[in-house]
Parts: sequence; structure tokens; C-alpha cells
Amino acid sequence: MQKEITIYDIARELNLSTATISRALNNDAAVTERTKRRIVEKAEQLGYRYNSFASNLRQQKTHTIGVIVPQLNSNFISSVLSGIEKVTALSKYDLIIGHSSEHFEKEVANASNFYHKRVDGILAALAVDTQNLDHYEPFFERNIPVVFFDRVEEDSKGTKIIINNFKAGYSATQHLIEQGCKRIVHITSNLKRNVYEQRYQGYRAALKDNRIRFNENYLFLNDLNDDSISAVARQIAEMQPLPDGVFAGNDQTAAVCIQVFKEKGIRIPEDIAIVGFNNDAISKIVEPQLTTINYPGSDMGVVAATHLLKQLSGAEDISHTNSIVLNSQLVIRKSSLKSEVLKLSKL
Repeated sequence: MQKEITIYDIARELNLSTATISRALNNDAAVTERTKRRIVEKAEQLGYRYNSFASNLRQQKTHTIGVIVPQLNSNFISSVLSGIEKVTALSKYDLIIGHSSEHFEKEVANASNFYHKRVDGILAALAVDTQNLDHYEPFFERNIPVVFFDRVEEDSKGTKIIINNFKAGYSATQHLIEQGCKRIVHITSNLKRNVYEQRYQGYRAALKDNRIRFNENYLFLNDLNDDSISAVARQIAEMQPLPDGVFAGNDQTAAVCIQVFKEKGIRIPEDIAIVGFNNDAISKIVEPQLTTINYPGSDMGVVAATHLLKQLSGAEDISHTNSIVLNSQLVIRKSSLKSEVLKLSKL
């Protein structure tokens, strides 16, 4: 196995001090341009690899940012990561990505791992069952910036980047009611997590404001994976009377419901109108195309990373606790337009 080339090897080859080699490789003005060129050429010739990690540690910086996400097989998370990378790459920061697989214990392990890797800052979306934020305390105590996005504890320390989930849930449900729906199913996940709990509260509020009684049998809680959603969709298809509207926790859930309902001979939207959430690519592929909440994942990533970098540069106070609310909006497509179908049927 070939030995790693060090600055000592370069110094020996050029008959220069290791201090001069180090200064030249760090582009120190104290070393002449001619000498720098000699040293850089020799370093490349010998196959020297500059240890930026060790250098950064001496400067108390690693130029890395840890990103903790609840899952990787998500169009929304991919979009967020794209937005984060767009910002951090411009500032020469590397990303280390850890995913909790929706488990609190794994999120804790990710945070500990990033702490020991000396990341300069953290961007985090919480797992569905995260119980507390004690694992982020070591970062807070040492003034290492932490910015939470999407899945957050809104009364916690640090900056939070969110949407108004209550408003989005209300808007989705209100739209279904305006299409004539009265038996509206809501498929969601753990209500301990802010995004799902607030969308649920929006759903409840829209029903109440329209004098529609909440029916516990119309609330389905699960982990929103395809197999469990298929089971839920089949269960909904057998309900009597048949629900006439579905507000789904994400677009994938809505798409699975559309597939199962169509297999059962249930027409969309004539029999059941459906609204999803996120405006993922699948919302435009399914037939009929899916009404959904446009949730700007890339924008969320850009805003989260921008605020983290501001805190790292000292342009923004790390200890300041605030929530930044991004816009979201209902995108209406054919999957929910019962009223349009009724109009056409009367022509």
C-alpha cells in the first residue's frame, strides 16, 4: 500500500522548511508566487492530498453542515435538499445527510454523530415520533446554529421554517365542501407531529364552520406507506354510506387511493372527490390529475439554508427564536371537481 504523501516529503524534495510548504499550500502572501508554483507543482507530482478537514479544525471550522431528514424516498424531501444544496454550494459548504427513517432513536443518533463530526450547523426536520429536542441541546449550548424546517416544535429554540398547515388543511377541506362533499375522510399520520396535527385541526375547523359534524370513523391514522394506504383505501371503498370526499396527507397517498378506488369501480370525482398535499410530480401523472396543496419544498430548503449561513457568518443572531412562514396554495385539478362534472351531466 502506497504511503500517504505529507508536507515533510515535499519539504525534503525541495530542500525547504515544512513551514514554507504549509504557508504556500495555504496561499500565504509571505511566500513568493514563484516558490508557491514550485511547491504546488511538486505536491501534484508526488500525489499530495491537502487535508482540508485538519486545516479546518485548526480554524475551528469544518465547512460542513449536517442535514437530518425523516426519510429519503420522498419527493418533497428531495426538493428541500435541492434547495439547500443550491445555497450551500455557493458558500463552499459540504452537506452530510442523515435520515431518521421516522424513528426518534435514529434521529438522536444522527444528531450525536454530527456533533462529534464537528459540523458547523444543523438543518433538521423531525421524525414523526420525536419526543423531545434534548439531543439538540449540545448544539444550542455551544452556539452552533440549528434551523428546523417543516417538521418542527414551534415553541422550541432556534429558527423554524414552516407553512401554515392549519390554513392549508382548512383550504383543502373547504374546497371539498364547496364541491358538495359532506362525508369527508381525512387520511393522515401521527397527530403528535405539528404538520399532521395542524392540518387535522384545519380539517375539523372547516367542517365546523360549515355545520358538518365530525365523524371519528372518517379519520384514518397510519404511517402513509403504500401498503397501509392500500388497506385504508380498500376499507374506505367498503364503507356505507360511501364517503364522498378524501383529504389525503400527501400526494402519494391520494394517488394510491385513486388507483384502488378505480379498481373497485368508484368514479373520481363523481363518487369520491380527492385532494392531496405537496404538489409532487405524481399529482400531474395520475388520472384524473390531482387537486393538491402546493408546498414549496425547494423554497423551504433555500430559506432554511440561507438563514443557517447568516447565523454562521454572524449576520443573524443564533439565539433568536422565530418562525418563518412560507406561502402555500390550493392547486385545483380534475380529481376534486364534482361541481364541474354535475354541470356537464346537465348539458
